[in-house]
Amino acid sequence: MPGPDAFEATAYGIVAVGSSAGGVKALLAILGELPADFPVPLVVVQHLDPRHDTILADILNRRSRLRIKLAEGGESLEPGVVYVAPPDRHLLVRPGGRLGLSVTEQVKFVRPSADLLFESVAEVYGPATLACVLTGTGSDGSVGAGVVKSRGGTVVAEDPKTAEFKGMPQSVAKAVSVDLVLPLDEIASALVGLVKGTRTL
Repeated sequence: MPGPDAFEATAYGIVAVGSSAGGVKALLAILGELPADFPVPLVVVQHLDPRHDTILADILNRRSRLRIKLAEGGESLEPGVVYVAPPDRHLLVRPGGRLGLSVTEQVKFVRPSADLLFESVAEVYGPATLACVLTGTGSDGSVGAGVVKSRGGTVVAEDPKTAEFKGMPQSVAKAVSVDLVLPLDEIASALVGLVKGTRTL
């Protein structure tokens, strides 16, 4: 089962992404630039309307060379697959590299919560965690980013100056020492470089 040691050829074992308002456009920009051989799984929390089914995975799939799907509880993480949190469910990574879905209380008025995702990934992957905070209102992701940093992981944030909504990236930059602050159009190449070990912080 994939765990923190499963992807030994890479500097990181997983990429966790949190986004909210403006996030669909940002995710399209990043996932559309990642190569088909991206060597680790990605887990994504995008705040969605809980009252409706989502076609987010379908939209992203049209623009990406990676396989993108709504996350299912109990499935094992696979490299090069993007797992998107379904509406109104917290997405968690469990020991052994399995996904969990939860309907526990909202965190900062949202479910799914980037904070909970980041915390769960940091617990399993430790320093092999790469977390990325994109455009959004509010402060979701900042507490979880602190846990990622405390476990030796890496945090990347979209530059608030270029983010469509500055709240989330500004909040994480105030909460923790962010490793990289980048405009949206530079994030994909940075993720590739970090994961493949060709870019250093």
